[in-house]
Amino acid sequence: MKYIIKSGFGIALVVLLMLVSCDPNEFDKSDLEFSSAPTAEEMSFTMTQGDDVYHYNLENETQLSGINTIKWNFGNGGTGEGNSVTAYFPLPGTYEVSLTITAADGSFGVKTLTVEQTETDYAFLDSPVLTMISGGVSLLEGKTWVVDSLETAHYGLGPVGGNWTEWWAATPLQKTGGGAYDDEFTFKLVDFVFDYANNGTSYVLAFRLDDPNYSNPVPVDGDADSRVEFTPTVANWALNERDGVNYISLSSDKPSFFGIDFGAVNNEYRIESVTEYNMTLSCIGGDGNRWYTTLVLKGYVKPTVTYSVSVEAGTGPNAYVVSLADVVIPAGNSVSGYTVDFGDGSVVMEEGDYTASIEHTYMRKGAYNVKVVVMSSAGDFTASQIVDIAEHHPDYVEFILDEMVMYNDFSEIELAPVLGENCAVNIVDNPDAIYPNRSSKVAFYSKENNEWANANLKLSAGFRFDLRLQSAFKLKVYGKAGDAVLLKLENTDRGGNAWQTGVELTYTIQADDTWEVVEYDFAGVGAGFDWTGDIFTGDVTTDDNFNHDFYNIIRIMLNPGVGTGVHEFYFDELAGPHVEGIKSGRLN
Repeated sequence: MKYIIKSGFGIALVVLLMLVSCDPNEFDKSDLEFSSAPTAEEMSFTMTQGDDVYHYNLENETQLSGINTIKWNFGNGGTGEGNSVTAYFPLPGTYEVSLTITAADGSFGVKTLTVEQTETDYAFLDSPVLTMISGGVSLLEGKTWVVDSLETAHYGLGPVGGNWTEWWAATPLQKTGGGAYDDEFTFKLVDFVFDYANNGTSYVLAFRLDDPNYSNPVPVDGDADSRVEFTPTVANWALNERDGVNYISLSSDKPSFFGIDFGAVNNEYRIESVTEYNMTLSCIGGDGNRWYTTLVLKGYVKPTVTYSVSVEAGTGPNAYVVSLADVVIPAGNSVSGYTVDFGDGSVVMEEGDYTASIEHTYMRKGAYNVKVVVMSSAGDFTASQIVDIAEHHPDYVEFILDEMVMYNDFSEIELAPVLGENCAVNIVDNPDAIYPNRSSKVAFYSKENNEWANANLKLSAGFRFDLRLQSAFKLKVYGKAGDAVLLKLENTDRGGNAWQTGVELTYTIQADDTWEVVEYDFAGVGAGFDWTGDIFTGDVTTDDNFNHDFYNIIRIMLNPGVGTGVHEFYFDELAGPHVEGIKSGRLN
């Protein structure tokens, strides 16, 4: 220990800094007694021993009026602002402390004094954060970190006052080819050396390209950012603490950063989280935003929770029980539970006790991919298994009839989009994802003070509904008992007279906030108006003028003809007769 202190820390340039500072000394410009900053000869400040031998109280005694800012540099990587500040020097060394006073006209004066520190604060050397970053006094070669490129949000962007990547988060390996992923960052406690090895190239944001240290830029990631040729130089690092938050400061003759040059203000990075193996940092970039970087210890292999999934028949028709078996949890880690997605569109179920089981009943026959996610302190781990359901549940009511296809289920299938005319139609989470509608997403219709506002699905040009073999349309609705849901077919080729071609049926919702399956069967239903002369029939399914090559739009209305107030409901799984030339609405 003593040898390390003498040979290494005796020349340490940067150290942990704890500040207690006043607000900047700012005055109204009209109070100025002179237009420029004082000279070094006119400036003075005192340095007195603080609460212990490691702390110094710095006090500006310069006589001023109208000065904008008073700033300090402690010669150890730390800074302060205000008339009174406290600096912390835990390691031996000679430090030049400078006071900078800037006037309203932009001029400034600098006064410098030297502080000699001969003592060592061994509590600082035992700092858990310091040890996690550098390995501490027991690891003289330091610890080497790399960008955690396989994790989501290893780089990210957010507002300057935020603390997470709310604007953008890099997907795994998104910045491949940019020159960041092969970079290595070594933190050493001896002399607080920061060794940045970039293998000849670095990733630089567009607004940093004018730095003369960079050459031969090559655009990357489809934007103005570039991979540049660059040779870093030896740097130093400091661990600073302010208001209970730790910061890393880098200092060198050339840029030093963590894989991507964000132009970090004051070369300072806030520590968002740090463990023995992982570290997330953020900085205020040169563009005024907050940029994030997640590092992982070089060579670190992430602990893996292993397990097998058991899917067994339960009690009752189509009931299956999922449980975990052969669970192995690495030492020092824990499992907080698991989730099961049964693959049939039902709500994902969660169990906090990984030794407990989860049971589910399938309503429809088919092959389902059961996805299990185990949640642990080491991350989430996923496994899946196929379950074959041979028969429908006895309570299941077939929804898709013969010769019927799904037009839009708002989750996976879209023959054509459903749009709103004089109303809002938004895709939202299912308000009650239970049988008979376990879809994750549904449509939400809302109209206000409009009689004929409608949600509509219009076929592409040339396509028409064929009512000859199948005359029924189906819809699932969820709303208030007594509300009327109208489904109408029209031919938009008639422009403003399209309404004259319409055939329509209305369903009255039976119960509040309950999914109901509605069938609109147009067999025997007439359309048009006889007074128009040419657009009229008593049965749209038997009249060749109407039953194919005619209707091209479906309109859905809630309480049609009611033009006051707000009217809302959910609907889903719009299906009906096949469309000539289109076999299915499933997207490939």
